[in-house]
Amino acid sequence: MDLCKIKDPSILKDMNTNQLEQLADETRQFLIENLATTGGHLGANLGVVELTLALHKVYKSPEDRFLWDVGHQSYIHKILTGRGGQFETLRQYKGLCGFPKRDESEHDVWETGHSSTSLSAAMGMAIARDLKKENHSILPIIGDGALTGGMALEALNHIGHEKKNVTVILNDNEMSIAKNVGALHGALGRMRSAGKYHRVKDDLEWVLKKIPAVGGKIAQAAERLKDSMKYFVVPGMFFEELGFTYYGPVDGHDFNDLIENLNYAKKTDGPVIVHVMTQKGKGYHPAETDVKDKWHGVGPYKIESGEKIKPVDAPPAWSSVISEALRQEARQDDRIVAVTPAMILGSKLEKFGEEFPDRLFDVGIAEQHATTMSAGLATQGMKPFLAIYSTFLQRGYDQVVHDVARQKLNVIFGIDRAGLVGADGETHQGVFDIAFLRSVPNFVISMPKDENEAQHLVHTATHYDDGPFAIRYPRGNAKGIQTDEKPEIIPIGSWEVLKEGTDAVILTFGTTIDMALEASEKMEKDGRSVKVVNARFIKPLDDAMLHDIMKAGMPILTVEEGVLQGGFGSSVLEFAEEHEYSSQWVKRMGVPDRFIEHGSVDKLWEEIGLTTDHILQNLKQMIPNKQQRA
Repeated sequence: MDLCKIKDPSILKDMNTNQLEQLADETRQFLIENLATTGGHLGANLGVVELTLALHKVYKSPEDRFLWDVGHQSYIHKILTGRGGQFETLRQYKGLCGFPKRDESEHDVWETGHSSTSLSAAMGMAIARDLKKENHSILPIIGDGALTGGMALEALNHIGHEKKNVTVILNDNEMSIAKNVGALHGALGRMRSAGKYHRVKDDLEWVLKKIPAVGGKIAQAAERLKDSMKYFVVPGMFFEELGFTYYGPVDGHDFNDLIENLNYAKKTDGPVIVHVMTQKGKGYHPAETDVKDKWHGVGPYKIESGEKIKPVDAPPAWSSVISEALRQEARQDDRIVAVTPAMILGSKLEKFGEEFPDRLFDVGIAEQHATTMSAGLATQGMKPFLAIYSTFLQRGYDQVVHDVARQKLNVIFGIDRAGLVGADGETHQGVFDIAFLRSVPNFVISMPKDENEAQHLVHTATHYDDGPFAIRYPRGNAKGIQTDEKPEIIPIGSWEVLKEGTDAVILTFGTTIDMALEASEKMEKDGRSVKVVNARFIKPLDDAMLHDIMKAGMPILTVEEGVLQGGFGSSVLEFAEEHEYSSQWVKRMGVPDRFIEHGSVDKLWEEIGLTTDHILQNLKQMIPNKQQRA
């Protein structure tokens, strides 16, 4: 079948099991071939091929609402809903989004790039459905890793309490992004080994009632026995105690098992859990045998061997640079511990964990817990380093304010993927952390220009004792420069002049330093002198240097890979207002007030006007103004 020609899922309704199995094979091959070119979330999608086909066969989208959690497992759903022909553009600029997107298709009813949100959204949709006297199914499809998130547990409790008709599909592949942790995951493991509890208990009751004369009484006694035994057969009966009817475990690669149990669920009143067992990476040997889950999200690869296509002799990833610097510090200070919300691999903490297994804590997909746990560690004199993506730190904001900053605790925030991240798009762009942290008292916020400065900032942070300290670093590779033999402490709030100039000054940091230096060089050839400052401390500012610049009346251009509202440039304007300098000579460049979609970082920079050429345009407007004023 030509998957690019599928218009909607109705083609599945009349398919038999053999036809579905053939379509499953073709879908896997389609994904393997297309993602070898574009990259994407391969492992998770290979695992849910049969599940997605079965869901669309039994239910009717978009009348029935499918909520994918996390959205990276929705590729087959996209193919079945008429988007197969766009897969060559997956995660490319102006192309198909790698997550559900409401304006992409009426079949995408909920957008999610973060986990654990689908159940709360499903509850809201169920309430709306019932108030409007409508009759359709609501099906959040949630991974076992996402189920450990606090929001998911809160929503389960509410759905069960209200007895809402919501059918939760628990996609249990025993691995979310990395190895799952926690007691709930252990309970799911025991359920896997328990077999089909419901079918066994129903068969037992039917047999007992067939016994002449005494069958009914025995059945009543057996009912009490069953109530006791269910806690033994399926320890805890977690979902049933919350008010859900539980079906499973179901073989997620067996169409007969899937369709049978989904039909049971469809006929059941009230909240339902269908516990589906799947194999991540199924059908592609390199992904199936991937114990470290390196096939969760991949770039281009060679289909035959599974070898990743990467630049030769590329510098180390920024995550590796930071984690290695932390490992060096941990050798000197046994108070240093690392904490991460399910991101050991992404934050490159494997070597830290190998050397210090008792000092690395993966708390699962629980950013709020990770933040407050770090605060608790800090109260006891430890030096916690919380390695967390910028976009995930948003989920722990209340804890940042209430539990860390308010108590002025020494938690180091390693803010990974700071700035534009590219292909993952608007749910993952790390452009808000400066604005939402800068307004919080007691914070130090920094960003290194290269790996040498990174090791100095990590050293500075681990020796800082006066509150929380954030180090931002981008996705991708560092510069590949030689680092100093020994790290040194950088004075808090100090900036660095990278190039002298007299006509104007660029204040910038991190990823935008290179474009600022290039613009300055080009302006020099045009006879105009532009100073470039590495504003490596975003908070606090270098007050002394700012006073010198503003007293000299030099036009200031701030450049940042973060949102303009409340960002670094805003802090410079605030400084000018506070000290009664004219703010008319301050111009800001950064991310505009809108969500930035997916595409390569270079293309996104061009789209939002954050390039060397745009810096040049602004400088040429600013310097003549300064000369006219003189």
